[in-house]
Amino acid sequence: MEIHGAVILDTYAEAFPAWVSRIVITAERMEWAYRAAREATGFATSKIGCPCEAGIEGAVPPSGTPDGRPGVSILLFGEKKQMKVHVAARVSQCVLPVPTCSAFDGFPDAESRFYTRMHYFGDSYEERCTVSGRRCWKIPTMEGEYVGEERFGTVKGIAGGNFLVMGKDRGSALLAAEAAAQTVAGTKGVAASFPGGIVASGSKVGCLNYRFPMPASTNHPWCPALTGRVADSQVPEGVRSVYEIVFNGVDEASIRRAMKQGIEAAAGTGRATHIGASSFGGKLGQYRFSLHDLFR
Repeated sequence: MEIHGAVILDTYAEAFPAWVSRIVITAERMEWAYRAAREATGFATSKIGCPCEAGIEGAVPPSGTPDGRPGVSILLFGEKKQMKVHVAARVSQCVLPVPTCSAFDGFPDAESRFYTRMHYFGDSYEERCTVSGRRCWKIPTMEGEYVGEERFGTVKGIAGGNFLVMGKDRGSALLAAEAAAQTVAGTKGVAASFPGGIVASGSKVGCLNYRFPMPASTNHPWCPALTGRVADSQVPEGVRSVYEIVFNGVDEASIRRAMKQGIEAAAGTGRATHIGASSFGGKLGQYRFSLHDLFR
């Protein structure tokens, strides 16, 4: 199968289940909402070494936010029992201190819910209030007042959606990958946790050649520098650079949509020679997203 001259390999992306919470950050000006969103999704690229995985989902117009101000939606992924810790830490340390910002629950209808106890920051000077029918807290601050929710929902999501963008050299592959990442970033229901949505150092589960345990190591079958040196190389002939586009989603439909649109964007640049995906024979997760099935 080919799309715009790029060969689509007959393989699949392997992903795993995760719980997800959505936080809608609002501010008087969109620039401040984005600043808070970027901080709140920091150090959250991969569960390999970060406390959780998080990314910006996209802008939310004033008509779609509880307080009628411009907003940015972020998604946080992790284990269910840790979601309260992740959300509380990032709202309290990355949203509350940011000028004019507030945080609201993006899954108000979720059955599973938790409290972050944000109001204790008010040191008993806080007051209950409502915003568009939502129970919120008004906390006095040096700026004036912080108003936001402290109860958030969490639902089942999917982590590890991915595809590989390959090119004849690093420049070509990166241009194609940038087009793919930009398209994925604009897809509702998904968030890319790595900087720019692109991974240069894709990993595999575990490690083969060191005695001490490691959760992950370089994905050697997809390293062009190892072509001819390892028996299990999967790098197609002529490929000199491979980038991985990795993202998480709220459901399977969102993952498939982002994969399809992202692959089309990469191929449409005319710079990608091949498109593949990372899979690990079931060692990573239960979800399989076939590349060919996306276009049937």
